[in-house]
Amino acid sequence: MTSQQQLDQQFMAEALVLASQAEQQGEIPVGAVLVCDNKIIARGWNQSIQLHDPSAHAEMIAIRQAGATVANYRMLDCTLYVTLEPCPMCAGLLVHSRIKRLVFGASDLKTGSAGSVFNLVASDKLNHQIEVLPGVLAEECSTMLSAFFKRRRAEKKTLKQQTKIND
Repeated sequence: MTSQQQLDQQFMAEALVLASQAEQQGEIPVGAVLVCDNKIIARGWNQSIQLHDPSAHAEMIAIRQAGATVANYRMLDCTLYVTLEPCPMCAGLLVHSRIKRLVFGASDLKTGSAGSVFNLVASDKLNHQIEVLPGVLAEECSTMLSAFFKRRRAEKKTLKQQTKIND
């Protein structure tokens, strides 16, 4: 394993910790870290439910924090590590912020915009393309998301059954 592969796994492990934090807050477990010069400059986790904000995805939170940290709206020469492939909104954000490299864990076969459904981050129609490395700690990322949604479906089923009993 190369040192870059080791770093990619190390930073994705950090994103997984943040995904766990999102889950503990009742959010979909997605975490992100933004790295420049092999240092984490920003962290984010999903907070859409808590903040009543559909744009409060892990990537959005991390990039907003990074912009304030570096006092720039461009994240040149930075890598974003995120546990789930970005949606179209977040992929657009990455292009506009000029992220150099995107590393993600689990593919998103419903809304993934870094190769699964769309490939917005590599579109030659846009003025910036991003280097993408999918599948880093994919099993761990996918397992966390699958377990969350399985638990959520079970909770909804239980609630529905309790409602029928009380009616």
